[in-house]
Amino acid sequence: MSAADVDDAALEARVRSALDTLGVPYRVMDCDPAFADTAAFCERYGVAPEQSANCILVVGKGAERTYAACMVLAVHRLDVNGVVRRRLGAKKASFASAEETIEQSQGMQIGGVTPFGLPDGTRIWVDSKVMDCDEIVVGGGSRACKVLVGPSVFDALPGAEVVDDLAR
Repeated sequence: MSAADVDDAALEARVRSALDTLGVPYRVMDCDPAFADTAAFCERYGVAPEQSANCILVVGKGAERTYAACMVLAVHRLDVNGVVRRRLGAKKASFASAEETIEQSQGMQIGGVTPFGLPDGTRIWVDSKVMDCDEIVVGGGSRACKVLVGPSVFDALPGAEVVDDLAR
């Protein structure tokens, strides 16, 4: 699957369906895809970076490639070479490439990746600092929208695990 194969409407519907299944309140925020990357989005739409949570797909490199979706606030850095690498049980870890992200998320592009609607069995690790927020803005599946939701959504999300010090 490549970026050209992505159906934004289908992705957004998949994300909304996943959120509806969780039964939590949320609000979809439309955005210009040119401003989907975190810093540009926050500046353009007046969202504090402390309220913006990034969903970053990481890959562990060893005998097999292993993946996890990591949720961290935009003001923190994901500890890829420490906590993430150890949790993946890998010799090396890195951010997944744009192509791997699309493939592993079944179509989500960087700037729109969200933990909602990921394939079953995807590991979802949430930095504990995310849970301290009243509300967070996360990707909406496509680069054309974001989702405003309370962090308690991760208590209802199957496979989500809150991890201390996932980010610094």
